[in-house]
Amino acid sequence: MTTLIRRRVAALAAIVVLAAGLVAVDPLTRPAHAAACTPGTGVTVVVDFTAFGLGVQTNCYLGDPPTGLAALQGTGFTPTGTLRWGLAFICRIDGLPTPAAEPCVNTPPTSAYWSYWHATPGGTWTYSTLGASSYNPAIGTVEGWRFGSGQAPSITPP
Repeated sequence: MTTLIRRRVAALAAIVVLAAGLVAVDPLTRPAHAAACTPGTGVTVVVDFTAFGLGVQTNCYLGDPPTGLAALQGTGFTPTGTLRWGLAFICRIDGLPTPAAEPCVNTPPTSAYWSYWHATPGGTWTYSTLGASSYNPAIGTVEGWRFGSGQAPSITPP
C-alpha cells in the first residue's frame, strides 16, 4: 500500500469514528431503562397494556424531556397519532390497538383511547389537561398511559 492510500484510509476511518461519536452523544437520543428512574435522574414513564392482556411496562427517560411525548418516545415506546391530528392525539402505543380495531383516522371513542396521566412517585395519578406534545414533565415525576375509557394506570406511580 502506498503512503497516499494509507493516509486516505486513515482519514476515512477518522471521519467514521467522529461521525459515530456525534451520533452517540446526540442529546435528543436518550437510552431507555426498563425500570423507574432513581430520584432526580429523569422522568418515569408507565404504559398500562392490561386492556390487551400484556401488563404494565415502566421505563425511565434519563434527563429532562421537553414534552410528555418526548418522554414516551425516549423510553422506547412507539406512539402513533391520528390521521387528522398527528401525534397531537396518541391513538396507538407500540401498535395497540391494532389498525383493525382502530383505524386512527380521527380521535377514537371515549370508551377506547390512551388516557394520559401525571404523578409524583408513590402519589396519586392526575388526569392530564394537556396533550403529551404540550406538557413538560419535571425531572422526578411519573408519566402514565392507559388504554380504555379514561382510567388511571393500574399501578401506584413508582
